[in-house]
Amino acid sequence: MTLGFPEILIYIFLSISLIFNGLGAIALHRFPDVYTRLHGATKTTTFGTIFAVISVIAYAAYMAHAHPDLKGKYISMALHAVITLIALIITNPTGAHAIARGLYRGGYKPDYIVVDYYGKSLNNKEEDSGGADE
Repeated sequence: MTLGFPEILIYIFLSISLIFNGLGAIALHRFPDVYTRLHGATKTTTFGTIFAVISVIAYAAYMAHAHPDLKGKYISMALHAVITLIALIITNPTGAHAIARGLYRGGYKPDYIVVDYYGKSLNNKEEDSGGADE
C-alpha cells in the first residue's frame, strides 16, 4: 500500500501534534514553579492540539473528495472540527490566565521573579479603591 500526499500530510500533522503534546508533558515535570509549568503546558498543548484538529480537517476534506456519496457527513465533521478549534484557541489561553491570576491573587508568588509589574499595578488599584477587591 502506497501512501498518497493527503495521507502523508495527515501523518505529518499528527506527528507534530504528538511532539508538542509530549513537550507539554515534559514541561509539567521539568519547570520549577507552577507559573512556568502552566505556561509551558498551555502553550505547547494548545499548539499540539491545533495540529491534531488540522489533521482531522485534512482527513475530512480528503474523505469528502474520495467518497462523494458521503460528502455531507465529512463536511459536517470538518465544520465541527473548525468550531472545536476556535473554542480551543479562545478558552485554553484564557483559562490558563485565569488560573495564574487566581494563584497570584491567592498569595502564591513565583519562585524566581525579577520584576513584579502585576503586583505593582495590583497594589496601586487596591490603594485607589481603598483596599476593596474587584
